[in-house]
Amino acid sequence: MLSKTLAELYKKDLPRVKAEIEAYSSEETIWEVGEGTKNSGGNLALHIAGNLSHFFGAVIGSSDYKRDREFEFGGKVSRNELIKRLDAAYESVMNTLNGMTDEELKKDYPLELLGYPMTTEFFFIHLLAHMTYHLGQINYHRRMIDL
Repeated sequence: MLSKTLAELYKKDLPRVKAEIEAYSSEETIWEVGEGTKNSGGNLALHIAGNLSHFFGAVIGSSDYKRDREFEFGGKVSRNELIKRLDAAYESVMNTLNGMTDEELKKDYPLELLGYPMTTEFFFIHLLAHMTYHLGQINYHRRMIDL
């Protein structure tokens, strides 16, 4: 089942975001913006948590999550709060995927976000690629800031 495969991939990579945040030498360095970059590792992690909580939890899972995309890129929270948000996103993803059938994944995603209709499976794969792209940015940011 594709839902199980997707769950395994998210189960592998989403905890790596949390591990990167935990690996920063201090809470302050999580929020530093490096020279030549626009985002801190903390804001990228907030974005990942908000993105997944919204598109899995709120849109498909009908959770009461309210996304604040502006805060994802401009706000700050404690490291503990950031980890809680990543854990909540993980739960949203797992709860959604564990409750889906392959038939449901083949249906169109309820929102048209890329300028054209797409299946839910296509969009969830897109979100996985988006998350791992930002995971790489967080890893690079941490190594750049925590010299």
